[in-house]
Amino acid sequence: MYAIIADGGRQYKVEAGQELVIDFRDANAGDELTFDKVLAHGEGESLKLGQPTLSGVAVRAEVLGAVLGPKLVVQKARRRKNFRRKTGHRQVQTRVRITEIVG
Repeated sequence: MYAIIADGGRQYKVEAGQELVIDFRDANAGDELTFDKVLAHGEGESLKLGQPTLSGVAVRAEVLGAVLGPKLVVQKARRRKNFRRKTGHRQVQTRVRITEIVG
């Protein structure tokens, strides 16, 4: 059984037990999240498609905690001015585990 959910402008194909990294949510480890924007739900050979979302179908997930994403290096330089700056950035994200697909 799987579902395709929309969250934060992205679409994810999820199954029960899968771990997923999403945009940061202000939630503590052990909290439960519910994703209501389910675009498709499949089980075996059957597939239900929403137009645009399915009603009565939700995906529940358990928050595992906050993690840091990959480091992005930002370099600035101005030619012939002896100006160089190098900084980095790591986005804070939330790791969740999909517990069940309801519906």
